[in-house]
Amino acid sequence: MATSGSAGEICSDVRYNRELGADMTITLAFDVYGTLIDTHGIAVTLEKFVGDKAAEFSRTWRDKQLEYSFRRGLMQNYENFAVCTANAFDYTSAFYNVPFSRKDKDEVIAAYRTLPAFEDAAEGLARARQAGYRMYAFSNGSADAVETLLNCAGIREYFIGVVSTDEMKSFKPNPGVYSHFLRRAGAPGADAWMVSSNPFDVIGAVSAGMRAAWIKRSPEALFDPWGIEPTLTVSSLLNLSKQVELECSKA
Repeated sequence: MATSGSAGEICSDVRYNRELGADMTITLAFDVYGTLIDTHGIAVTLEKFVGDKAAEFSRTWRDKQLEYSFRRGLMQNYENFAVCTANAFDYTSAFYNVPFSRKDKDEVIAAYRTLPAFEDAAEGLARARQAGYRMYAFSNGSADAVETLLNCAGIREYFIGVVSTDEMKSFKPNPGVYSHFLRRAGAPGADAWMVSSNPFDVIGAVSAGMRAAWIKRSPEALFDPWGIEPTLTVSSLLNLSKQVELECSKA
C-alpha cells in the first residue's frame, strides 16, 4: 500500500511536477450511498406503506444496513451489499411492527436501486471534472447496482469507472478495500482523495494512507472523535474542487 508524507509536501510535489509538464493529476474516489446518492430519498416510497414513520423507518434501515456490512466484514462471512440491505429491511420492518407482503417488499427494494442524487451532486462533479481531477465512484455496493444508481441519477458520465468493494468480498472501512481502489485506479495514496459524507469512510481512507474530504451537509453532523481527522471538511460538493485546490496551495 502506498504511504505518504504531509499534505503540504504532497501538494508541493504536485505543483512542481505540473510546472515541469508531468501528469500528476489528483484522483478523487467518491463514495456513492449517502454522499452522491440520497439514501433517505427512499422515504417517498416508504410513505405509501408506513405513513409518517417513513423518515424514521429510513434512518433505522440505513443504520442497520451499515451495521450488517461492518459485522459481515469483521466475521469474514461475506454477502454483498444488496443482501445487507434486504436483511436490514427485514429487521426494520419487524422493529416497527410493519409487515410487508412479498410484492410490497419487492417494490421498496426496487426503489432503493433508483434513489435520487443530492442536489449538489451533478454540479459539484462537473466542477471537479472541469478542474481536471480523475474521478471514480468507489462503493460498498456491487458494480452493477452502482452503475444503475448513477445512470438513473444522471451522473454516471462524470466518472472514469466504478470500483466496488465487492471485488474484494469485503466492505469499507477494511484497509484492504482502499488499497484495492488505489491499485484499480492506478493512483498512489499520496495523490488520491476519498470524498465521503460517512465519517467511518473518511477515517478508513486516512488510516489507509489516502487523503479525505468529509462532506458535512448538516451543521449537526458529528465526526467521530478518534483523533483521525479529515484532510478537508466541506459543506457541499459545490465547494469540493476549489477546497482541494486551496489545500494544495498551502505549501
